Amino acid sequence: MYSQRLENLPPYLFARIDAMKARKRKEGVDIIDLGVGDPDLPTPAHIVEAIVRAVKEPKNHHYPAYEGMAAYRKAVAEWYGKRFSVSLDADREVLALMGSKDGIAHIPEAFVNPGDYVLVPDPGYPVYKTSTLFAEGKTHLMPLTAENNFLPVLDDIPRDVLKKAKLFFFNYPNNPTAAIAPKAFFEEVVDFARDNDLVVVHDNAYSEITFDGYKAPSFLEIDGAKEVGVEMHSLSKTYNMTGWRIGMAVGNPEILAGLGRVKSNVDSGVFDAVQEAGVAALTGSQQCVADACAVYQERRDVLVKGLNDLGFDVRAPKATFYVWMPVEDCMKTAAQFLNEAGIVVTPGVGFGESGDGYVRFAITRSVERIEEALERIRRIAP
Repeated sequence: MYSQRLENLPPYLFARIDAMKARKRKEGVDIIDLGVGDPDLPTPAHIVEAIVRAVKEPKNHHYPAYEGMAAYRKAVAEWYGKRFSVSLDADREVLALMGSKDGIAHIPEAFVNPGDYVLVPDPGYPVYKTSTLFAEGKTHLMPLTAENNFLPVLDDIPRDVLKKAKLFFFNYPNNPTAAIAPKAFFEEVVDFARDNDLVVVHDNAYSEITFDGYKAPSFLEIDGAKEVGVEMHSLSKTYNMTGWRIGMAVGNPEILAGLGRVKSNVDSGVFDAVQEAGVAALTGSQQCVADACAVYQERRDVLVKGLNDLGFDVRAPKATFYVWMPVEDCMKTAAQFLNEAGIVVTPGVGFGESGDGYVRFAITRSVERIEEALERIRRIAP
């Protein structure tokens, strides 16, 4: 009945986790969900007020522009200028997205022919691989290991793969490992892309969720980055807008034009009222972002200390709202946490083979719930 392409598609990790949670809730279990990275903090009031005003405007009820409202693209360009000192032409170098997943899912269709390789971090956001599959490309997995600070070793990629490679996906601050990358690595990626004629796609959705004074860079800050690639970004994590579905792709205008051609054939753009709310988010006070980071940092500190006190070996991340914990058997640990303690964590192998031996916690629940989770783990710990 289904196409071969769909049959080859693995079950989406978080859909499987949702089904497991639903089953345990039916059994009456009080679930503490530290699995999926969906912020529990509310969207800031000034953004909500902006969409309420915009929804009441009849002009916003028509088809939006495929590339995004001029005001939204201008706000994105100005935000990049203030935040990263990156200069963007709002007309040519900014494209509105329905969240960064939208851009990641569609960009291989613009550049990958059947049999071409796409270089994908492992572990990594599952959509890097599934979008490649839909474009009938092949994924070459780049292992992220603790020994290399969860950065891919570019020299390990075989020459025969590079000859047929078209796209290079990477993501720092990183999901799922919470690792950060130095600018020197970004510079290495630029040179690597030039040498091998690659389109670079940097997924920077977590740049604003940072701790201990760390400020995450943009890939586009690097000289030459705009010549070889684009950056996907999102308002989802920064402003607690995961359900609103709004983001942006920025950078090389030719690459964006290719992505735009795909999108103009498969969707009709982002609802203008949501884009007006995006303008309010990007141009308004950023204190709400700092406040959210303070909340996440407190949760991080409680979770990391608690896990280490229980005998686990956990490092406090500098960015993202994830904690990446080494374990002997990730599937066994995740199942034990769920079945014996009612705690949802994500098995690392769900993000790729190199994620085996880790579980990911999302610090998207209150300190009180995290403390309750730690107490439950203490009770089942050997």
